[in-house]
Amino acid sequence: MERKFTVTKKQMEFMNTDCFEVLFGGAAGGGKSHGQLIDALVFALKYPRSKQLVLRRTYSELEKSLIRAALSLYPKEIFTLNSSTHTGKFKNGSVIDFGYCAAEFDVYQYQSAEYDIIRFDELTHFTESQYIYLISRVRGANGYPKQVKSTTNPGGVGHVWVKRRFVDPAPSSSVFLGDDGLSRIFIPSLLDDNRFLSLGDPDYRRRLLAMPEREKKALLYGDWNIFDGQYFSEFDARIHIIDPFEIPRDWRKYRTIDYGLDRLACLWIAVSPDGRAYVYREYCESNLPISAAAAAISARTPKNEDIYATLAPPDLFSRSQETGKTKAAIFSEHGVNFTKTSNDRECGWLAVKELLCDKGHGPGLKIFSTAREISRTLPALLVDKNRPTDCSTEPHDITHAPDALRGFAIFYSRPAVSKPKTSGWSADMYEDYINADGEGKKYLIKKYGEPNKVE
Repeated sequence: MERKFTVTKKQMEFMNTDCFEVLFGGAAGGGKSHGQLIDALVFALKYPRSKQLVLRRTYSELEKSLIRAALSLYPKEIFTLNSSTHTGKFKNGSVIDFGYCAAEFDVYQYQSAEYDIIRFDELTHFTESQYIYLISRVRGANGYPKQVKSTTNPGGVGHVWVKRRFVDPAPSSSVFLGDDGLSRIFIPSLLDDNRFLSLGDPDYRRRLLAMPEREKKALLYGDWNIFDGQYFSEFDARIHIIDPFEIPRDWRKYRTIDYGLDRLACLWIAVSPDGRAYVYREYCESNLPISAAAAAISARTPKNEDIYATLAPPDLFSRSQETGKTKAAIFSEHGVNFTKTSNDRECGWLAVKELLCDKGHGPGLKIFSTAREISRTLPALLVDKNRPTDCSTEPHDITHAPDALRGFAIFYSRPAVSKPKTSGWSADMYEDYINADGEGKKYLIKKYGEPNKVE
């Protein structure tokens, strides 16, 4: 049996690199998936009894693209596919598993597996936590090369983390070391690099040119600075992320939190005399009970730092059926008192957008470069497919710090009350007062008058 395959220059570059982590991507039609499958074939034949895993996010995508293409591409004399296990076997004993990870926890089906190479097709469809877990399955004592080789277009839930991990740190096609000391490279792929598609389907470029501007930039030009579905398209790291400086003592300071056992996100925000908000500190941690969360917040707030109000969403003020206490009350017992903010998602996100907008003298929100989680997650939020005015709650792990910022934004954007209300307080208003800290109580009295009557 003899069969010849022709590859492009960029596909060859992808196949020949010996970096541990490789990203081959950019525009649509660059020959990424074809290069991935040819590379997998060459590796399987070169290293007998080797093991590879090829992944898509869903089985439907896997079956309609990679499995179908592999069956067409790989010679039947040396390759067979088990349709029930999705495992391809070569005559020399090499194996390619075709897998998927639709849900976050699907990664654990590979918990005990070992692979020489793991290949992600459309990497931006995966979350960062899925990727980090799965690359730990690249291991073995057989002496074969060990790599993670991925292909993708810009866009999708993983756009921001993929861009941060591969595209931003170094010029394209340049090898660099990540913070973990592992070698990485990003090899760009454009339509013009794939002469086979250009010759076989000359109208493909015209179809891409006819697409809306955002999609055209991503799919035709491989532009990583814009992607479909981004909620905060106003965000620009060049103007919103700044170097830290010492916050003046007389600036009003807030803390704002989003809390659950899965993640505590606390942001410290200072407001300058001209009304601009600065996120100058953050603390984000998972698996903290309330006592530990309160202690962590207090420990990171200097004793001489005057906090005007600590803002928290309404769900922390709901009473537990078991204890009859609210989470806010338990935080208060441990030294952190809250002022309730609104949970109106649409108005809150619009308030964040207003802060991001440039009013002619710069945006209303600046973020210190040391606040890495909010800097990373805010631009990564996607538009909710069912409610275009809302942010998607998936992937959930990137929503916590932005939710905390939303709580501040809607609180800060409320119009001032010029005349105190003295006709009486509602029970909800009084509950806010009871749970507020000292400065928060002063603010509420100024806004509503003395709490001399509860209606």
